[in-house]
Amino acid sequence: MHDKGLTTQIDWKNQDAYGRSLSSEKRSQMNRLRKWQERIRTKDAGERNLQFALSEIDRMASALGIPRSTREVASVLYRRALNEDLIRGRSIEGVATSCLYAACRQEGIPRSLDEVTDVARIPYKELGRTYRYIAHELGLEMQPVDPKEYVPRFASELELSEETTQKANEIIETSAEQGLLSGKSPTGFAAAALYAAGLLCNEKRTQREVADVAQVTEVTIRNRYQEQIEAMGLY
Repeated sequence: MHDKGLTTQIDWKNQDAYGRSLSSEKRSQMNRLRKWQERIRTKDAGERNLQFALSEIDRMASALGIPRSTREVASVLYRRALNEDLIRGRSIEGVATSCLYAACRQEGIPRSLDEVTDVARIPYKELGRTYRYIAHELGLEMQPVDPKEYVPRFASELELSEETTQKANEIIETSAEQGLLSGKSPTGFAAAALYAAGLLCNEKRTQREVADVAQVTEVTIRNRYQEQIEAMGLY
């Protein structure tokens, strides 16, 4: 029960406060009131759920700088999940956050699970688990995330030139052609490419600087960087 049973409930007994039986007219009136109370309670529960979820989506989208069109896609996904009773047994926050992440994937807005988790009220594992469930149940077809989608934003935050940005995309394309992208984090892959491109274009950024922007570890940067320069024949 959405109100934990704390609201006033019209009793099923057809008696007044003194235990006296109600007249037939009063009984009919009470039956109508019971019916309307049940309808209103159910309606309120759904509306409260939706209102809270949409406010959560709006809050997180604002924090992540996500455009309104993508927020609307997330809202539609949440309504579908609610109508198909996918919320049962899961937190509203978890499903709302998963719908926002799914909308970002669908609309080509590069936001990683880590970035979404940073503004969410749920842990990383719950987000990943709930997202996979929602995507499966709603039949959402998601293409693998292209690391190149992250390059412009990371490059902007690192204040790298257009030349370095293009070089990073070239490194990603060459590495991907050799099958190095499979099973790798797209954010880590993009970050390592920018680090390598910075060295090649005389715009060096430290591994720490790049890792902080991409929200990955320096170890990830080093590992992906080593693979990429080998793929480019630069080792």
